[in-house]
Parts: sequence; C-alpha cells; structure tokens
Amino acid sequence: MGLAEGGIPIGSVLVKGKNIVGHGHNRRVQNGDPMAHAEIDCLKNAGRIGSYKGTTLYSTLMPCYLCAGAVVQFGIKKVIAGESRTFPGAKAFMEEHGVEVIDVDDNECYALMQEFIKKNTDLWNEDIGEK
Repeated sequence: MGLAEGGIPIGSVLVKGKNIVGHGHNRRVQNGDPMAHAEIDCLKNAGRIGSYKGTTLYSTLMPCYLCAGAVVQFGIKKVIAGESRTFPGAKAFMEEHGVEVIDVDDNECYALMQEFIKKNTDLWNEDIGEK
C-alpha cells in the first residue's frame, strides 16, 4: 500500500490472539512525517487497546530503534520480521528487553526492498537516516 501511494513499501500488523487489532504502513513520505514508520502507524491505528499482553507485531522489515523502543515501551513480547538483510534494525535491543524476535528472512520481502532501494536510493537513505 505504501509503495502504491508513492511511499516506502514497509507494512506492519498487530495481532492479539487471533484478531488483527491494528495495521499500518510507512507513511513518512505521504504525511511528511519522519516518525510515521510502519510500526508506529500500526500502533496509532490500533488505538488504545489497554494491555499489549499477548500481542505479536509483524513487520516487513526488522524494526529500527524508534519502533523497537515502542515495542519495548508497550510491552509487546513478540515481533516477527519479514527480513533483516536489507536493514538489520534493533533485534538485539528488543531481545535484551525480553522480546522474542523472529526473523523469517523471506526472499519476497528481501526482493521487494532491494528493488525499491535500487529505484529510490535517496528516499531509502533518508528513511534510514543516512542521507
């Protein structure tokens, strides 16, 4: 969805039990908001759900430190990332704070990100703070 809107193709879903309670995608470009990462957008869209106990956060890419901080702050205990070859993110940080982190290392996620970066190098570098 983010790519179709001219943004960065990273999405996130928050699941509690068997229910999706929030979903989002990277909206930094669309909103002109440097904080609008997919995981943050997902948490905003979930709204106030009370306790995050028993939730799992799924993301196309390993969460960065900003998003990992939100995971730790809200007590989300499980994160499943599509891949981390493109961007290593903050896996160790989350694990050090008791979060189970699973890196699926999905080739489709990796290929999507590599194609996007090849076509949008400057935008990607801006997104990861290397511009």
